Amino acid sequence: MVIVRPDPGPTRRTVLTLLGAVTGTAAVGACATGSAQQAPDSVRAGTGRSTAERPTGGVRDVITGLTAPWSVVWAGGAPLISQRDDARIRQLVDGELRAVFTVPGVRHGGEGGLLGMAVRGDWLTVYYTGSDDANHVARWRWSKRSGTVRLTGRQQILDGIPAGVVHDGGRVEFGPDGKLYVSVGDTTQRELAQDRGSLAGKILRMEPDGSVPSDNPFPGSRVWSMGHRNVQGMAWAADRTMFAVEFGENTWDELNVIVPGGNYGWPVHEGRADDPKYRNPVQQWPTGEASPSGMAIRGDTIYIACLRGERLRAVPVPEPSTSKSYFVGTYGRLRDVEVAPDGSLWVLTNNTDGRGDPKPGDDRILRVDPATLSR
Repeated sequence: MVIVRPDPGPTRRTVLTLLGAVTGTAAVGACATGSAQQAPDSVRAGTGRSTAERPTGGVRDVITGLTAPWSVVWAGGAPLISQRDDARIRQLVDGELRAVFTVPGVRHGGEGGLLGMAVRGDWLTVYYTGSDDANHVARWRWSKRSGTVRLTGRQQILDGIPAGVVHDGGRVEFGPDGKLYVSVGDTTQRELAQDRGSLAGKILRMEPDGSVPSDNPFPGSRVWSMGHRNVQGMAWAADRTMFAVEFGENTWDELNVIVPGGNYGWPVHEGRADDPKYRNPVQQWPTGEASPSGMAIRGDTIYIACLRGERLRAVPVPEPSTSKSYFVGTYGRLRDVEVAPDGSLWVLTNNTDGRGDPKPGDDRILRVDPATLSR
């Protein structure tokens, strides 16, 4: 049985115990190459160092008064925010929030609801849990007039994705190859993560319209990687190396380098196992110090928003087994981090979702000047 861990109160500052970077050997099953794919040299090295810091200055509120925000994106420079529980997409205009759209057919329960969003061209793609007890990916055409964003028309991308009270995944991102990547949790049916015929416990890759790319590792399948428990963050380095963060169960949360056809071990293993059938994480953290959700890469630094760990973690791309932690316990649970058009980091808190301890003004978006985050 999968145990849903209650979130504790504010955590104390700790020095993390991190393992050295180990990529392991990929078991790609029926992947066309049939051989292991190693991570690039740029992401293999690491010394296992870790520190925790509380920077001063460089942080301010962008907006307060949000309700369980999950994702922030920009459409034509306009910030759009998804709220999980009420299915509302809201736009930030001159410091104020305006209603843009309420996604129809969304049902919130547990960790489900309106989750990730991504913009490409004049389409806004969203991931949500439907009233039919399934997860869906759909897109709407966006336009901006007099500074305000409007959404029109619905185009189905992918329906019938397994859903659960918890472990719904929910992140959608466009990779540097122009493809749409979708993270799907195991929905507490852990055996599905190793079932290549199921979408649960996977990272999916598809064309923006939902069709299967011809160069996916398993012909005719959207599955890009498998053996995941619950991925909620994906990002790419400048050299196109793909990283993802993943919730563990009771022991280890993970940072992984994602390769096509890679198997990341869940539920056979949690964290590093040195099993040649599965890929090792390049970094892992005790579950009480992480619960990693959204992530973003700016320059050569990976930024990870942590829920239960209540911190923003910074990982250098060249040394992915090392990290620093910022704001530990300062702002509570952090759901997402994104790079804004001006190069700053926007960090979403997540204290009003029933698991946090809301402070006055929660939930909020913080603007963080990355220059104030020293290595």
